[in-house]
Amino acid sequence: MPRPARYDFHTNPVAHPKAIVTGETYRFTVLTDGLLRFEWAEDGRFEDRASTFAICRKLTVPDFYVWDRGNIIEIVTKRFHVFYNKKRFSSDGFSIQLKGPVTAKWTYGQKVSNLGGTTRTLDTVDGRTNVDPGVLSREGFAVLDDSKTMMFESDGWIGPRKTGNRSDGYIFLYGHDYREAMRAYYAVSGSQPLLPRYALGNWWSRYHPFTREEYLDLMDHFDNDDVPMNVGVLDMDWHRVWDLPPGYGNGWTGYSWNRKFFPDPPAFLEELHDRNLKITLNVHPADGVRGYEDQYEEVAKYLGIDPKTKRAAEFDCTNKDFMDAYFDIVHHEHEAEGVDFWWVDWQQGNSSKIPGVDPLWVLNHFHFLDIGRGRQRPLILSRFGGPGSQRYQIGFSGDTIMTWASLSFQPEFTATASNIGYGWWSHDIGGHMHGFKDDELTARWVQLGCWSPILRLHSSNNIFNTREPWAFRPEACGVMEDTLRLRHRLIPYLYTMNARSASDDEPLIQPMYWDYPEVSEAYKVPNQFRFGSELIVAPITSARDTTTHLGATNAWLPPLRFVDIFTGVVYDGDRELLLHRPLSGYPVLAAEGAIIPLDAAWRPANGSPNPTALEILLVVGADGSFSLIEDDGSGTRVDDGDFRMIEEGGIESGSDNVRFSYTPITYKQSTGVLKIGPTSPSDPSIPKNRNWKIRLVAHSLKNRSEIRCVVTSSKKAKPIPYTTTSVNNGTILSLGSVPSDHTCIVELGSGPQLDVLDPTKKIWPILYDSCMDYDRKDGIWNVIKADQPLGTRVGRLQNMGIKQELLDAILELMLADSRYARE
Repeated sequence: MPRPARYDFHTNPVAHPKAIVTGETYRFTVLTDGLLRFEWAEDGRFEDRASTFAICRKLTVPDFYVWDRGNIIEIVTKRFHVFYNKKRFSSDGFSIQLKGPVTAKWTYGQKVSNLGGTTRTLDTVDGRTNVDPGVLSREGFAVLDDSKTMMFESDGWIGPRKTGNRSDGYIFLYGHDYREAMRAYYAVSGSQPLLPRYALGNWWSRYHPFTREEYLDLMDHFDNDDVPMNVGVLDMDWHRVWDLPPGYGNGWTGYSWNRKFFPDPPAFLEELHDRNLKITLNVHPADGVRGYEDQYEEVAKYLGIDPKTKRAAEFDCTNKDFMDAYFDIVHHEHEAEGVDFWWVDWQQGNSSKIPGVDPLWVLNHFHFLDIGRGRQRPLILSRFGGPGSQRYQIGFSGDTIMTWASLSFQPEFTATASNIGYGWWSHDIGGHMHGFKDDELTARWVQLGCWSPILRLHSSNNIFNTREPWAFRPEACGVMEDTLRLRHRLIPYLYTMNARSASDDEPLIQPMYWDYPEVSEAYKVPNQFRFGSELIVAPITSARDTTTHLGATNAWLPPLRFVDIFTGVVYDGDRELLLHRPLSGYPVLAAEGAIIPLDAAWRPANGSPNPTALEILLVVGADGSFSLIEDDGSGTRVDDGDFRMIEEGGIESGSDNVRFSYTPITYKQSTGVLKIGPTSPSDPSIPKNRNWKIRLVAHSLKNRSEIRCVVTSSKKAKPIPYTTTSVNNGTILSLGSVPSDHTCIVELGSGPQLDVLDPTKKIWPILYDSCMDYDRKDGIWNVIKADQPLGTRVGRLQNMGIKQELLDAILELMLADSRYARE
């Protein structure tokens, strides 16, 4: 019988001998010039197995030198200087001096004001909660204690730590070089694996006892409303829950289909696949495989249990035979029926029969490797187990309470998770339980979901608590449906960021201080984040004002010029400000030179195939470049996330390759030339010809006769027809069909600039819709449009006693772009 793929876990845990400084009871490993492992073992037996956090310690040996002064040993790299007295680690005998722009001293046991990481679950959380530390801090160093985690044996199985008086820690000493600290983290712990393309689209989930007919009707309703969907989630009621034979307790754990709801499971799953949906089932494994289950007899025989006794095959993650039966008999049978991946919903703590072995870790690790045993790219949905969990992709954050406070915490929670390398959180979009029906809250949550790593609609088993857009009033329904369509339009951008995350260790969501660590304002906007390489998102997470009907959020813009990609409003950077939007709006900003590729379809297809038409959002004003990355969306499986680029174009992981095709998109500001393509290498999944749209955000074409569009192949250039259309946020150039192996060149004319907009046109609808006295409105409007310098008008408005929320919304637009005051 062949060895199961779930035991093929590639690690390289033994450090290079030249990186090690050791004595009888201590050992230091200089992993990088800013990452030091420090171990104490009273018995002199150190740990060389892979841990849940550290799977690769054999890295290139950095430059360092050692001074052994007898009672004191010193280790020096370009980033740190260690002083150690060769005794048991203590604050008196072990310290490190940080070198470089950030100078600080760390002593053993010192508490560090960490920038935060993430936590195992948000179950029952209402608003904020504490998170475990990440590996970044403003002080310049952070400690990761790896003394109690589970180990991986050389045969692919799990094991406990050595017993006795010992410690095992890692200290990151990178100052404010946050990206380098994270690269060191990923180098030791493993990169995030590449997600299948479909995972980046919309997921439907609800804790509800659906029948086959109800579920299929629901998917068809989405389709009829032109709302695409990629993943169908079946919560626990897919299996028998309430009709168990006497004596079996509750039905949280179950593996037998509920035949009353799903008489023919394979046919049902096939019907979902026919709709281009992938399917995941929820499992709560804690109660093992009990005597009433369809697969019990086979499992019992495998484990040496007499099936006639009906004795349960108890869940035991430390028993290899049980885990083999759990996968090879129970799960593989369901996968053969059509289940694509699993939602592992472990809630029963972190202890097992072996000290230090956490069942969640065992489940995440083996589920991920097992589901990727064939050509399928592995995917699981499960809970965060601790440092190293980024290797097992999508995190289920748990059952939050449905309140504005919970929504308000979620962007920060998602962003700080990147400080521990965990970039693919999936939240219950809309919140999970309790709360009350609030159209605005739900719509804002769906908007945040669009700009989150994963958009998975979900709700509790209360019959009134649901997420279907049509269950809400027309305003919220329209916003939710438009947002769900937008999510699928973003997939060309998202999939490129997915590949970037896997190959370059750049999570999709990043706190603002990663790019601006020396700017204090970057730390004051915890809910604001970078969304990939091109965008900044400032979520609205509080109810709208009753006068203006606008939601508002605090923002900080770096020292660049930005434009809102939806409204076309241009903003000066290097400042703090309030951003205001109606329910149909959301603050998503791009700097000059940004290039954002979208699916050009208004309603993309289920399953998210590579589009036949693409739309590029281009923000003129600075040079820009973007390389669109595509493949067949699933491709050859990726085992361990240890990625490196290969010459033929792709990412290599061990012996398995993911072959990407690249479409370069470049923009030169001085000449106003945009170049697209060619796409190479070719792939059957990529259309041979594509239609292209160019949306020039906040740019009007004043002399359209100067525009020239050509397509080139080798040395030949052929003009291609185009049309131009003015839209509320700029201009759209619609090009004809272009062969994917050709280059398309669009000439806009030299040095195009973002438009200087008249803010009064944007202010008028805000003032018009405001709930206030008509005469007051008239007076305010007369000041806004007065023929006076901007500063004079602003001063008059500030002295009129206008409600602050309305005044802030007006001033946001009047002061957005300083070029307006100079005209």
